[in-house]
Amino acid sequence: MKTTLNTQTIELNPSADGYIATLDDKNLFIKVIRLDLQNNKMELLIDNKRVIAHVSSDLAKRWVTINGETILLTKTSGAKQGVRHDHAGGLTAPMPGQVRSVNVKEGDEVKKGQTLLTMEAMKMEIKIQALMDGKVKSVFVSQGDTVEREQILIEMEN
Repeated sequence: MKTTLNTQTIELNPSADGYIATLDDKNLFIKVIRLDLQNNKMELLIDNKRVIAHVSSDLAKRWVTINGETILLTKTSGAKQGVRHDHAGGLTAPMPGQVRSVNVKEGDEVKKGQTLLTMEAMKMEIKIQALMDGKVKSVFVSQGDTVEREQILIEMEN
């Protein structure tokens, strides 16, 4: 995914254990250690340095504050749009909607393609399915919750 960082372009590509961010021909390894969705915080490792990032967003923009410096991230026209809704081990909402059912709990073993939760958005039923065999690490939503686009719903681990 390409995104604009202030006026510079940064490219984020998933790696086996996080993301590789390319900025000015320099690669940075970024790993999400912990998500605190209640407080809009993420604990990250950026090139093995632990940082706390505060995140806020709307549909098109995301503001990330690290060490008092706020960065505006926006998707560029070259950003790849896909149907996968995974983010650093977390399954995300493809659009704003309401959670209709949660079919798993923390610690459950799941198989690729298994429906983990069902949500409703724009009068459509959307099934969020496991992208691989694994274990449910955390469930961040409950039946009836209203969720935003790209909000992390379930965190998985191998």
